Amino acid sequence: MSQPLPDLFRAAEALEAGGKAAEAVELYKRWIALNPEDPHLAAALFNMAVVAQRAGDGFGAINALRQAIRINPDCHPPYINLGRLLEDHGEAGQGVGQWLSLSNRLAAVNGPALRHKLMALQQVGRVLEFNHVDGAAEDALRQAIDLQPDQPQAVQHWIALRQKQCKWPVMSAWDGVDGRRLLSSISPLSAAVMYDDPAFQLARAASYARQAIARPKALPFDHGARKAQRPARLKVGYVSSDLREHAVGFGLSEALELHDRSRFEIHAYYCGIPREDDTRRRIINAVEHWTDISRLSDDEAAARIAADGIDILIDVNGYTRDARTAVFARRPAPVQVNWFGFPGSMGTPYHHYIIADPHVVPEGNEIFFSERVMRLACYQPNDRKRRVAPEAPKRAEEGLPERGFVFCCLNGTQKITAQVFAAWMRILAATEGSVLWLLDSSEETNARLRHMASAAGIAPERICFAPKRPNPQHLARYRLADLFLDTFPYGAHTTASDAMWMGTPVLTLAGRGFAARVCAGLVTSAGMPDLVTTHIDDYVGRAIAIATAPGAAHALKARLAHNRMTAPLFDTDRLVSGLEALYDRMWEEFRSGELPVPNLANLPVYEEIGLDLLMGREGESIPPERYREELARWHMMDPIAADGRLWPAEPQVTPAAALTRAA
Repeated sequence: MSQPLPDLFRAAEALEAGGKAAEAVELYKRWIALNPEDPHLAAALFNMAVVAQRAGDGFGAINALRQAIRINPDCHPPYINLGRLLEDHGEAGQGVGQWLSLSNRLAAVNGPALRHKLMALQQVGRVLEFNHVDGAAEDALRQAIDLQPDQPQAVQHWIALRQKQCKWPVMSAWDGVDGRRLLSSISPLSAAVMYDDPAFQLARAASYARQAIARPKALPFDHGARKAQRPARLKVGYVSSDLREHAVGFGLSEALELHDRSRFEIHAYYCGIPREDDTRRRIINAVEHWTDISRLSDDEAAARIAADGIDILIDVNGYTRDARTAVFARRPAPVQVNWFGFPGSMGTPYHHYIIADPHVVPEGNEIFFSERVMRLACYQPNDRKRRVAPEAPKRAEEGLPERGFVFCCLNGTQKITAQVFAAWMRILAATEGSVLWLLDSSEETNARLRHMASAAGIAPERICFAPKRPNPQHLARYRLADLFLDTFPYGAHTTASDAMWMGTPVLTLAGRGFAARVCAGLVTSAGMPDLVTTHIDDYVGRAIAIATAPGAAHALKARLAHNRMTAPLFDTDRLVSGLEALYDRMWEEFRSGELPVPNLANLPVYEEIGLDLLMGREGESIPPERYREELARWHMMDPIAADGRLWPAEPQVTPAAALTRAA
């Protein structure tokens, strides 16, 4: 008599739990061979595939899943797993095919069918997005949202895709899906691209953390015993998925090399894609300890960091791709810091500090951060050892005309907004013979931008596109540009520093939020404060003046070149020295019992108010007095408790409830 299927599952589970996964797979193989007519054969094959995959036998798992689908095409889970395995083995197209096949089979309206169809559509959207098939990815995600609007992750990807494709307005509601519901799921990064509203950005970050970051079941790490004295060398750990050929990796490389090893022991915790490159190798050589935590669970990664005895843990991702925010939620280090990877507050109870500077967070703006704000002269690290191709390419090689003023903006297309694009068209209209040089996107998005230029009365060929290049060649071609035009409200960050390092002046528009002030801070730190504007008309007028006044652009380039080796923006030694002084101060605050406790009071109320005020107002900023008015109405209907007062007297203690102090 054959073994009942439930007994098989239990026996295999016990073997795997005991570290005998190979024996569990053999147990499944034996049962499958002896029970070829069992009606639940597909389920046994599916479970065997799961165990085989966890044991590292991906191809065995693929074969088992294919066999399960052949035996029972109406068994849905194998399609999901098979698609992901094929993607992991470099066959993303075949993976998408599996998910679409499942989606097309699921016509029945019931709970399991709906769940599996949603999973299939989300996988299709994710993979197509990763492979830059943006229009099809957007369509797949829209289908998923149509079926179930309350899917924050699908909505976040859908919004990001529309931003990337310059489809304005981005928050385009449709029958059955209202715009406010979509906006309530926006990611913090997309919110910073769409609105210059630091109060909403803080509230949305806190809401995102509650929605997306699972609360740990336990916090096993007790750091109290470490307050006795400062260790001879503070252990500082940097956590990032971008310690490789990425803007963050490029910027951070030299700073990591310059740390004082007599006083600091530097650890890097990598959680990104498994790819070798020169920047990754340089960072590995720059730190004393490199640990890849990408395959560790959140609990395992936190335990590893705690076992390493890290004193200060730096989050260099924030809410960006492949971040490990849930590791920070487990509090593996006594002091945890938000720096460089994300332009805004994390809005969590477990990030104690944010490192900024007087430009990105001026005095009075601390109220928009749950973390305690600590400042450097310039918060952004830069690598003075950037590899640059020795010669600039010819204009023709980059699709540029032989003559004419070249405005450029080599930010990602997701940062372009309708307001900024309209300003650019005004600039081109007033500067005969000029062109606008943008970073290459998909053919569809490039065509859309040229079509919108034509609709604004600008010849479409005056919009040029810079193809993707390796970073040394990308940097070298900045020499072809006369003036970099920044985006708003999410401005250039490392892109601006790269442009100025290569001698291209950057014109920017300063706003109120972190992301809208970074570029203004960088430009000021490069000794070019006259290129910071505060109104869109001033931005347009200044660009026109530079392009039309003889010698103006050349003079700016000469001044930028003169400043390059002395400006705070590129003084990496000063940055590292300041950073280490901040680490000492943070540790002393921890030792003395003054470690800041983030106060998240009233943020859900701020988010609700922001959703009401911002809906249908893309690109706009809500002044603090409007929040104060709405808060007063809320308070009249349902008193808001914040230490017994609507607005506490000390904004540094309760930042979320202190908008009366906002600038």
